[in-house]
Amino acid sequence: MRRNICIALVLAFNFLNAAAFTPSHFNVVKGISKKQVNKMNSLHMSADGEEKKKETTWDRITGPKLFKTVTNWNGIHAVPLVPLRILTGLLMIHHGSEGGYLPANFGTPEFQGFVDYIMKPYFGFLPGSPEFWAAIHDYAEFYGGIFFALGFLTRPAALSLLVTMMSAVYFHLSAVGSQGFPFGHVSNYSYDFEEPLLYSLIFLMFWFNGAGPLSVDSIIYSKISNEEEES
Repeated sequence: MRRNICIALVLAFNFLNAAAFTPSHFNVVKGISKKQVNKMNSLHMSADGEEKKKETTWDRITGPKLFKTVTNWNGIHAVPLVPLRILTGLLMIHHGSEGGYLPANFGTPEFQGFVDYIMKPYFGFLPGSPEFWAAIHDYAEFYGGIFFALGFLTRPAALSLLVTMMSAVYFHLSAVGSQGFPFGHVSNYSYDFEEPLLYSLIFLMFWFNGAGPLSVDSIIYSKISNEEEES
């Protein structure tokens, strides 16, 4: 008798267990919309068991990451470098072609004025004629600007332009001094050495880091290098 009761209990348990997992039970899961599934997927469990919403772009720019320094300038972080490099290079081409469309326009008032008012008084210690160094200055800005804008041989171009801009900083500081920097005010609202100093910092950055994306250097490097890019 006791044996029959045990068998009956086992059979009843199996019947109830099977009934609990019939297809009608799964209809509840099937009835969940895609939107509800996406909402559930966007929730994560924190360490203490509480639901945590998935981080959004807005969270990234307003949360703790607002204060984080990017250590790898690949991907989207390199995008601002492209217009910065190209525009800076084009401006250097402009500066190197004063007095014409090409550099070193001997005999023009612009070139001769650069020789008489800048090279002779402030760079007379250099060996050779002032005209020679004025031409070197123009060539460095013009052709260096072309290479820099294209991102071709970017580091050598950046170095030559860095030297040129630091020479301009030296000239302005020698001619008019610091002009009360950083709190002094001048008539044209900017210090004379301000522009070449900012250019110098731009060229210094590219000298250290290279051309960045959308450059001839990056194309050449991808063809000749066996190194794997850092993630």
